[in-house]
Amino acid sequence: MTIHEGEQRRHEVELHSPPDDVDDVHALLGQVWAENPQVAPMERFRFETALVELSGNVFEHADEGTGLRCTLTVTVCTDRLTAVVVDTGRPLDGDIHRTDMPDELAESGRGLPLIQALVDEFSYEREHGTNRWRLAHNLHAPTVEPGVLV
Repeated sequence: MTIHEGEQRRHEVELHSPPDDVDDVHALLGQVWAENPQVAPMERFRFETALVELSGNVFEHADEGTGLRCTLTVTVCTDRLTAVVVDTGRPLDGDIHRTDMPDELAESGRGLPLIQALVDEFSYEREHGTNRWRLAHNLHAPTVEPGVLV
């Protein structure tokens, strides 16, 4: 669903995992980018990588074996992309503000530091039995050389 609110476009989808997975997140973002072609490819890449990593972690680590429900909301403003993921899975066991990468031989532990590196804001809170994750990425105006036509 897409909702236009002034200078904002909000896209929302309800996911149930299983069967929904990160392919459904990619599909939503495909719709977001199609409706917002002004977002530069590198900005899309950073945001999409962070959101898919977060969603993948939720689907993999928050499910307690009975499946989970997840609402994903992406908002596009003229100067910012935001995503809010609300899920019914188990609470986070760790610190989202950890920025150090694990040992090179470690098989996990890179997701949260990667997300931190890709976005300008990353937060988590647990309330009323749900997890609420928020990502925000500031959009940067493209730099143009004087005298170059765009």
